[in-house]
Amino acid sequence: MSSLLSTSFVHDLTAAAPDVRCAQKLAEHGASVTDPLAIKVGILTVSDSCSSGAAVDKSGPACVEFIEANLQGAKVTATAVVPDDVNAIQAVLKNWSDNDALHLILTTGGTGFAPRDVTPEATKPLLDKEAPGIVIAMMMASLQATPTGILSRPAAGIRKHTVIINLPGSPKAVKENLAPIVGPLLHGIRLATVSVDPHPTHSAAHTHSGCCGSSH
Repeated sequence: MSSLLSTSFVHDLTAAAPDVRCAQKLAEHGASVTDPLAIKVGILTVSDSCSSGAAVDKSGPACVEFIEANLQGAKVTATAVVPDDVNAIQAVLKNWSDNDALHLILTTGGTGFAPRDVTPEATKPLLDKEAPGIVIAMMMASLQATPTGILSRPAAGIRKHTVIINLPGSPKAVKENLAPIVGPLLHGIRLATVSVDPHPTHSAAHTHSGCCGSSH
């Protein structure tokens, strides 16, 4: 277990530099690549107590502070607080991804074992693709901080061109979970937002698969 949770592995994930060569190759073959300096981010706090005004939201602002300081070009353009309710959560996720076309949505709260913790259940049905690697990296970071990290149930994936990630509901856990993924995440967002010609030439298609294919 100690080898699986090695500090060096998590450090490597945190420090990994995004591979921009893929985006450059796609651009050469007619693709439209989102400006890496204009990443629109939404932060959704899921909490009965915060949404009712009984508590002050601290994890949402922690997300804003961390992501704008550590994800190149990220700008939080939308924030919201909703109760622990599947329909309320999904309404925001759909609007931000389908209508506002945000590049990244981070939710905070509702990922535990309590009966009202339903953020993963609200998120997973909306995803076109899941991203288990993101979840694994976050879980490893959580387990390094506390054994109770095993009780977190985050979901992560892509809806259309929007990356969606569930985070825990405490400011400390938010930073611990974001730290190992923020480096590679930039590359993932670029890939998710690439728009490729639906009828590429054979050579172009070969190049796409060569630079971005699932060879690993």
